[in-house]
Amino acid sequence: MDLLMQAQTVHRKHFTANSVQVSTLLSIKTGNCPEDCGYCSQSGHHRKKTKLQAQKRMELEKVLAAAKKAKANGSSRFCMGAAWKHPSEKDMPYVVELVKEVKAMGLETCMTLGMLQPKQAEQLADAGLDYYNHNLDTSRNYYKQVTSTRSYDDRLDTLNHVRDAGINICSGSIVGMGESRDDRIDWINEMVNMPTPPESIPVNLLVPIQGTPLGDKVLEEGQLSVLEWIRTIAVTRICCPTSYVRLSAGRESLTDGEQALAFMAGANSFFYGDKLLTTNNAKKSNDDRLMAEMGITPEAACPRKMGVVPVIDAVSGTKGQVIKH
Repeated sequence: MDLLMQAQTVHRKHFTANSVQVSTLLSIKTGNCPEDCGYCSQSGHHRKKTKLQAQKRMELEKVLAAAKKAKANGSSRFCMGAAWKHPSEKDMPYVVELVKEVKAMGLETCMTLGMLQPKQAEQLADAGLDYYNHNLDTSRNYYKQVTSTRSYDDRLDTLNHVRDAGINICSGSIVGMGESRDDRIDWINEMVNMPTPPESIPVNLLVPIQGTPLGDKVLEEGQLSVLEWIRTIAVTRICCPTSYVRLSAGRESLTDGEQALAFMAGANSFFYGDKLLTTNNAKKSNDDRLMAEMGITPEAACPRKMGVVPVIDAVSGTKGQVIKH
């Protein structure tokens, strides 16, 4: 409880109290990914066991219709994910057009497309992409237990390309994959030691999917406790005080009280919608009810400059900015 109090105190120094950023996530290309991530049903390595139905790239018009619906439902950021190891050159005009069209709706844009080369990051930046998601997933030490088809440094290289291009970084972890508390500490330390910590940090709880190596392991051995997940959120907030900390995968299993504790721990972003890429998410109607009961309001869309966060002065109530160095 002392940790939660400290985390909420830090949170209120840098963000408006009782305000959350709301996003919607859409899979624009599903399954048959060449990566072997042990938690992911979209991996082509696990498809025979998970029996996930692969889908080719969504038509642009269908993606834009989903974005329009997301905005009408109250989301301020629209996130698009494709199950690629990296986008090909023939994919780039498609994703660039999506960024431009979604931004024209007045939404913040986010994409997760796998690894990027510097030129690709620059193309996305020129299109106006606000955030690029590329999770570290876990600590460097535990990473080899998660995937073998790309290295930890490969992930950091992509984040560096994104940063150099002037795009905000969204990068987080999945807790509950069998890692130790020291691994969770090391993952947070990795972000703290970046030249600038990610502007957005998802802290996911593994949703164990039968047929995936890590999912089967957790289903057999038991999941990480929710309180340990919330403790991780609190430490993330304290160590990365100006970053959005997002509740993502695993939230659909939380009770109202557990979600309240997660917000107390400094979480201030979550996904609207019944589905994350391939896993279930909390119902929008339930989210609306819970926010109303807790007195939490969605944050309006406000594209964020790299390293700058809006704050409210605790004494005067005057809006200002904090510049991260």
